[in-house]
Amino acid sequence: MTEYHKLVRDRIPALIRSGGEVPHTRILAPEEYALRLQEKLDEEVAEFHRDHNTEELADILEVVFALASTLGCSEEELLALRQQKKERRGGFQNRIFLISKE
Repeated sequence: MTEYHKLVRDRIPALIRSGGEVPHTRILAPEEYALRLQEKLDEEVAEFHRDHNTEELADILEVVFALASTLGCSEEELLALRQQKKERRGGFQNRIFLISKE
C-alpha cells in the first residue's frame, strides 16, 4: 500500500479505481481543508520551482482559487481584485528590482 496523506483533485479517486486500485479517502472538515490547501499550495509551488512549466502554474492557480473560496471569494472576485491591484500598483512585466530607497 502506498500512503500519501495529502489533498488531491476531485477525480483522483475515480482515476485510481479505473486503474484497478482501491483509494482510501476521507472528506475534510472546513478548517482542515483550508490548512491542507495551504500545504497543497506549498507543494505545487515547489513542483513549479523544480519543473518550470505552465502545467504547474495551472495547478497553483487551481489551489489559489480553492483557497479564495474558503475565504468567501469567487474566482471572478479574485480576478477582479487582481486587476484592481494591477491598475493601482502595476504588474511585474517591466522586471523592476528595487535595491533601496531613501
